[in-house]
Order: sequence, then structure tokens, then C-alpha cells
Amino acid sequence: MELYTVNTGLFKLDGGAMFGVVPKVLWSRSNEADENNLCTWAMRSLLVVDGNRVVLIDNGIGDKQDAKFFSHYYLHGDDSLEKSLKSLGVGFHQITDNFLTHLHFDHCGGGIKYGSHGQYEATFPRATYWSNPDHWRWATQPNPREKASFLEENILPMEELGHLKFTDLETNSLFPGFDFITVNGHTDKQMLPKLQYKGKTVVFVADLIPSVGHIPIPYVMGYDTRPLLTMDEKAKFLEEAAREGYILFFEHDPVNECCTVKMTEKGVRVDQTFKLHEI
Repeated sequence: MELYTVNTGLFKLDGGAMFGVVPKVLWSRSNEADENNLCTWAMRSLLVVDGNRVVLIDNGIGDKQDAKFFSHYYLHGDDSLEKSLKSLGVGFHQITDNFLTHLHFDHCGGGIKYGSHGQYEATFPRATYWSNPDHWRWATQPNPREKASFLEENILPMEELGHLKFTDLETNSLFPGFDFITVNGHTDKQMLPKLQYKGKTVVFVADLIPSVGHIPIPYVMGYDTRPLLTMDEKAKFLEEAAREGYILFFEHDPVNECCTVKMTEKGVRVDQTFKLHEI
């Protein structure tokens, strides 16, 4: 198995929303805000190459929405999904699987695009798009809190175009060496890939732990549907990660791709940060 970082671009979100009840004087130490209280965040995907499988985990925000929509998120930076894949020598047609941690727009928007006649097309024409039945139902019948994050044009065409399949929530595995953990605090049945790589375990932590700044247990996003559950899930996962030496791969941290964690007298904290290619 080989792993490669795929940077799809940067965007901005409100710092208060990203850290919930934690005061700005604390969270701004790790994530500096601009004059509008907005912090920069990455949309970092992961490419997994294993034999004939070329798996992309998440795919960024895409470009289907109108200017008003994108004006809220201040997209910036030189990276894009296509550019990053091309730098690795990978074209859209070579992706065999697109594993979606969950279906919020900044994680799945790049998987569906407009065709030459304005119709929806799968960005990865040969790929299977993986969700799970519980989260699919949650996303296609959204609650009022998450409705703005689940966009029909990102989600429904996966099924309509015949690309959608569901993972098995009993085995929690896509193939040997590619397992996943399910968590429910941020959104129902979010899937976090757990990969065996170079004798180590790499976990794509998605929105359970968006950045290094979210490792302390109370640092939970205001977007989470069940914040108390998130804290419990984080605590259990981070204790296991410290004990077992897991490598955390961050989707949203604008600076840090990966880190390890350690147990301290204040709880689990960052040990070392590094790039994926340094493993």
C-alpha cells in the first residue's frame, strides 16, 4: 500500500463555529483568525494505492455552486483536486474508489461535476462511490441543523448515475489493510479510514478531529450534532491512539498533515507533527 496527500484547496470558516464554547483567547493560539473572525482550513484528501485499487478518501468542495455560495467560504490557494492528482501522475479515470467519510459539502462536492451540456457527471467515471446506509439516509433526509451542509446536487447523482455502493457496517472494512471506524458525534455514522502502512496505523480523522488544535477534549466544533458524544468518542480514540502509536492524518489542519499523540498529566496531547511522506 502507498499513501499520498491530495490537497484540494483552502477555505475559511468562522473560528467560533469551529471551536464551539472554547473562548477565542484559547483557540486563537493554534488557529489565527482574520479581522472577520475567520480561520483558514485545508480540504486535504488522501490517495490510497493498493494493487489495482486506487482509492481517494473524500474529494473537497467542488465547483458546482454559484458565486454567492462560494462567497461565504473564501476559497483560496493554488491547489485543486485535479492539479494535485495530476502532480501524482493520476487522472480522474484512474480512480477506482472514492471513499466518503461523510456527505457534508466540503468532503464530497468534488465527486460530481457538470458535463459539457450542463448535466451531472461523476468526476471519477470508473469509480465506486462509498457511503453507508445509515449515513446516506441521514444525508438524504436531513435534519434542520445539517440541511445546509447536505447538498442534493453533491449527493443524489452518485446513486442516479449508478456509482453508489454501501460499506458493511458489521465488518467495517473496505479491503484488507483498509478498515474504518464509525463515529456519530459530528454527524451520523461518519467513517474514519484506518490504514496499515509501513508497519504503522494511519487514521484519517476527518471531522472527529479537524486539526491539531482540536485534540484537547473540550475543543469541539459548533457544527457537531451531538457535541457531548464527540467528546466521548475523541477521548476513547485519542487514548487508543496514544497507547497504540497511531498516526493521525488531518483533513482540515492548514499546516499539519500528520501527528502522533502522547498521554500527559493534562490528558492526550500532540507528540510529533510531520508530513505524510516523512513516515
